[in-house]
Parts: sequence; C-alpha cells; structure tokens
Amino acid sequence: MADSRDSPDLHWIDPPQRGVFPLDRFHMARSLRRRIRGAPFTVTFDRDFTGVVRGCAERDETWINATIFDLYTALHGAGRAHSVELWEGAVLIGGVYGVTIGAAFFGESMFSRRTDASKVALTYLIDRLRVGGFVLFDTQFLTPHLASLGAIEIPRHRYLRHLAHAIRAPADFASAGPEAPAPDQILQRMTQTS
Repeated sequence: MADSRDSPDLHWIDPPQRGVFPLDRFHMARSLRRRIRGAPFTVTFDRDFTGVVRGCAERDETWINATIFDLYTALHGAGRAHSVELWEGAVLIGGVYGVTIGAAFFGESMFSRRTDASKVALTYLIDRLRVGGFVLFDTQFLTPHLASLGAIEIPRHRYLRHLAHAIRAPADFASAGPEAPAPDQILQRMTQTS
C-alpha cells in the first residue's frame, strides 16, 4: 500500500487480525436480492480492469499511487489480477478487483457510483470464487461494510495456516466462463450456500 496517491513509498501490511470472507457465509440482505433480481446492471469479468482500479482510486484519500496502478496492471496482464465490473449501458458504475495465488483471492479494493453497485459486484465475485474452487478470500481489514456482508476477522496465526494451504491448492477464476450468470441463477446458488 502507499500512504497516499502522491506518496512514492510502498508498505507491506500484516495486521494482527486479518479480514477474510468465509465463502460459504456471504450475507445477502433482502434489498440486495431485490437489486440483483431487478438486474439494473450488466456484469462482466476482466473487461475493464484498469477502469476498476481507477474507480477505486477516485477518492479524496487513496492508497493507490502510480506505482501500485502499474504493478496491478502488470499482474492483470500476467493473468494474476482480476476484476468484476458493473455497467449501466456503456458507463462503468462499480467494481472490485484483486489478485489470485493458487486458491487464494486477495481482494484489493472496490468502488460504487450507484447504490449497491459494489455489493452486487462482490456477490458476483463470491459466486465466481466458489465456482472456481477458491478456499480463501482475504480482505486484509474488516470494515463495518464488509462485516455486514459476512466478513470476519481471524488472528494472524490462523490466517497464515489458511494461506499456506490456499496458495498450494488449485483454483481457476475463469472456470465459470466469460459470461456472468443470470440473476436468478446467482441468487439460487448464493442462497444454497449462504
């Protein structure tokens, strides 16, 4: 992470309590289910990775500086970083991105320009990780927003055990195919395991 958009320095973060999303405990409120069922957005994967990172950096305070942007763009080019995008027509209105190693997904950031857009993106991401065989979704920190969706904190020693297993296990972000599932399909799958 960088201290700010203009900071030239990068820092490694290793908090004593780590935020993670148990992939089988994602919580979808009724309002989120209604939003997905209404299908107000088009969902894509890896279509505009740089647009998602830019969207995440468009805040008053951000840890995404030019070096971070370039590094994540390179990771995406190498097939190691992925994004979920939400579109309203041709306008990118939300998304989430992160990095994969083995069966671990390291969520980096998300953004929303419409109500619930980042929650919808996160729902589609969780589904894709489940289908692809991922076993760890690292959020680094636990925020009230993530906690409301089912994320939890675990101690560093427990996280490191999960991490050691996950990075050696196989998973495939693209195994679900290039298209997003239909709203009814994703709601059914998410309801079965949440």
